[in-house]
Amino acid sequence: MESIKQLMDWYASNCDDDWEHTFSIKIQTIDNPGWSFKADIMETEVEGKTTFEESIDDDNDWYNIKSDGETFKGYGDPTKLGFLLNKFAEFVKTPVNEIPLS
Repeated sequence: MESIKQLMDWYASNCDDDWEHTFSIKIQTIDNPGWSFKADIMETEVEGKTTFEESIDDDNDWYNIKSDGETFKGYGDPTKLGFLLNKFAEFVKTPVNEIPLS
C-alpha cells in the first residue's frame, strides 16, 4: 500500500531525536467496529493546519475525519483503514490554503 509508505516517510521525516519522544501516530481498532487513526502534527510542517469535519454516517459505511491543528483524527468502519491513511497522506501534502479534504 502506497499510503503506508507515505505514512512511514512522513514519520521518518519528523523524527529528529526529540519529536518522536513526545508525539505519536496511533492506529487502533474500535468497538463500533472499525478503525481509529490519530497522528500528532505538532512541531511538524502541518502544525496549525485545520480541516472542516468530513464524515459519512451510514450503518455499515461510515467515517469521520478532522484536524484541529494539533492532531489529525480519523475514524472509520472496518473497510476504511486504507481510506483513512490516504486522507492523511493528502492532508500532509496539500498546501495550507487548500484546507478541505474532499
